[in-house]
Amino acid sequence: QVQLVESGGGLVQPGGSLRLSCAASGIIFSIYDMGWYRQAPGKQRELVATITRGGSTNYADSVKGRFTISRDNAKNTVNLQMNNLKPEDTAVYYCNADHRRDPLTPYWGQGTQVTVSS
Repeated sequence: QVQLVESGGGLVQPGGSLRLSCAASGIIFSIYDMGWYRQAPGKQRELVATITRGGSTNYADSVKGRFTISRDNAKNTVNLQMNNLKPEDTAVYYCNADHRRDPLTPYWGQGTQVTVSS
């Protein structure tokens, strides 16, 4: 059974920082591409950042220079360091695991709420 469990969300003031973590189980973590997506109220889910199994990263233009995605294959975790947060970053953040040879992917976590407000 595949599980992706996000943590680290919360309420933060504009300009603040948060670190999200996603713990994966039930997959061979090191061979999966991992990602973070977010969904704000009334909007579609959108890509935030991805990291391939080889460590290559990709970011949405809106978060470049502020967010950093990383992975720890020894701990089966993927992290998202978010700095200089803005109110428009408010959303539910979801962890994602994908592998082109796994027909059941993508896998999704349950999400963690991030609210940026003064």
